[in-house]
Amino acid sequence: MKQSEIKEASTAELQEKLVDSRKAYSDLKMAHAITPLENPIQLRAQRRAIARIATELTKREVQ
Repeated sequence: MKQSEIKEASTAELQEKLVDSRKAYSDLKMAHAITPLENPIQLRAQRRAIARIATELTKREVQ
């Protein structure tokens, strides 16, 4: 998810996306522990997407 998409989304959508992203990251980590992923960079990309969403939610809470 791009930063511009995150800024345009509503808070409720971001919270839902955060839950989904965390679940997807957890699934990727489990799959990687069992058998190595074909593209392990997916883990980093997913982790960074979670951080972007969480940062935007925190920024909105402060304002």
